[in-house]
Amino acid sequence: MNNPKFQLFKSQANFPYYFRLKAKNGEIILGSEGYTTKQNCQNGIASVKVHAPYDSNYERKDGIGNYTFNLKANNGEIIGRSENYTTRQARENGIEAVKRDAPNAPTEDLT
Repeated sequence: MNNPKFQLFKSQANFPYYFRLKAKNGEIILGSEGYTTKQNCQNGIASVKVHAPYDSNYERKDGIGNYTFNLKANNGEIIGRSENYTTRQARENGIEAVKRDAPNAPTEDLT
């Protein structure tokens, strides 16, 4: 088992910088939108740390056999998206992991 951590990385896609939050088991539990600068991406991670503990910042989405969530800032902007879950309970477990792990997770810079 690893410790929970954010990973900041570069992509060859549209935007160069992204982050993901990995749980203790290595699963990605939250991913970001693309950022144009590394500093903006680091600001996104800081925003997740601030907003993650509060249940009111989670938007839960239900589909047929597909459950996801978005973590939103107080202004309503999405700052992180979950992976797809097959059950509501699995999604709730993912939310609890973000609430627990994000505030103190270190950042591993893969750039």
